[in-house]
Amino acid sequence: MDQRTSVRRTARAALALLVLTTPTACTGGTGGVEGTPGAAGLRDPYFPKLGNGGYDVTHYDLALDVDPAAHRLHGTATITARATQDLSAFNLDLAGLTVRSATVEGRPAAVNRAGHELTLRPDAEIESRLHKGRTFRTVVRYSGSPQTLTDPDESKEGWLRTADGSVALGEPTGSMAWFPGNNYPSDKASYDITVTVPKNLTAVSNGELTSRSTSGTTTTYHWHTIEPMASYLATVAIGRFDTKASTTPDGIKVFTAADSKVAADSARILARVPEIVKWEAERFGPYPFSATGAIVGRPGDAGYALETQNRPYFPGPPDAGLLVHEMAHQWFGDSVTPESWRDMWLNEGFATYAEWLWEADHGGDPVQKRFDAAFDDDNWAFPPADPPTAADISQAPVYGRGAVVIHKIRRAVGDDKRFFALVRGWTRAHRHGNASTADFTAYVEKATGQDLTALWNTWLYGRSRPASKG
Repeated sequence: MDQRTSVRRTARAALALLVLTTPTACTGGTGGVEGTPGAAGLRDPYFPKLGNGGYDVTHYDLALDVDPAAHRLHGTATITARATQDLSAFNLDLAGLTVRSATVEGRPAAVNRAGHELTLRPDAEIESRLHKGRTFRTVVRYSGSPQTLTDPDESKEGWLRTADGSVALGEPTGSMAWFPGNNYPSDKASYDITVTVPKNLTAVSNGELTSRSTSGTTTTYHWHTIEPMASYLATVAIGRFDTKASTTPDGIKVFTAADSKVAADSARILARVPEIVKWEAERFGPYPFSATGAIVGRPGDAGYALETQNRPYFPGPPDAGLLVHEMAHQWFGDSVTPESWRDMWLNEGFATYAEWLWEADHGGDPVQKRFDAAFDDDNWAFPPADPPTAADISQAPVYGRGAVVIHKIRRAVGDDKRFFALVRGWTRAHRHGNASTADFTAYVEKATGQDLTALWNTWLYGRSRPASKG
């Protein structure tokens, strides 16, 4: 996410998530298998009730019928998952929308609700089969007026109404405003997102556009994402867009969409997407996805840019630095996804450092000058690897001081060739996976053969600014 264009600021109160009382273990019917309910929340340091335990989603198939003028959505979510324990019941995250029906393995399931937590209890016959390691399929049909959620820092996410349609933005909690799922970064899955809209509008999502068909007054768009994606990176943007499709010499499919009101002003910068992807691939390793691009809305449609997978979203035409930042997230955040929201500096520190590198390579300030400028009060408000509250995970230290940490590693390595080999090794080792701060520090020390405890204690976790930039 781009902090410079963000309206994110300190919250007056932390996000309150309702706690669901977990039912006790029960014994399955015909099989006599004793299962237990999956956890209603994964105990994230900032969002403890976000996500769910007991299963791992492998694929989402979302069919959405959207009427932006009426602000209505009808959805069917087909969720394929693997049980990670013997299950008697499990939870999904869904905010606001009304559940019409739910099935597990084709049979009706009981649904209970407490806030954004749905508890699905299969019938006895199905429950007896939900052993650890078993793959099962859940279908949830739902509808209603999708909500715009307010983050702890008072920014808006979820389902945002725009001048001529809507856009779904999910960091950190907003995806549950438009589809049910395991809404946590550590549970990544492939996606099929099919969106039916009035035929005068376009629906843009993640991955590759595999089909488009018009029937009567509506058009249906089918988008397919083959590589794993965290739920917060899923998006749907609906509006009057000018679109362009091409393919890079490396075979990456490029799809850009710009609101018709800003399309002319966006054309030149969007044409640089392949150039920026190539420049970043040389430094960070092969581009991790089969598709790339961007979505540009109107200024005011959202308060920030976001690294939605394959094609970041921008509220108005971005400059080159902002485009570089969000495209860098395709490696740092989208492919290598944080294990928890405490690890967000791994996303933003690298993306901010990518801006510094781009500027230095294109006639701007040297990286060392940007490093020196980041040695300020804002970036030392708290340690980047330990934001004090949920309202702080998108604040300056996560970005600027995160980039400072990356530069300190570069200086510790002492050789640019070795440093960029280290970075490419990191993105290769955790490609399409999740990683924590502890994973990163251990990786760097192993790759460099150095004990960097002093660096981590001072620059990553230190609560007071050192007297010298070192």
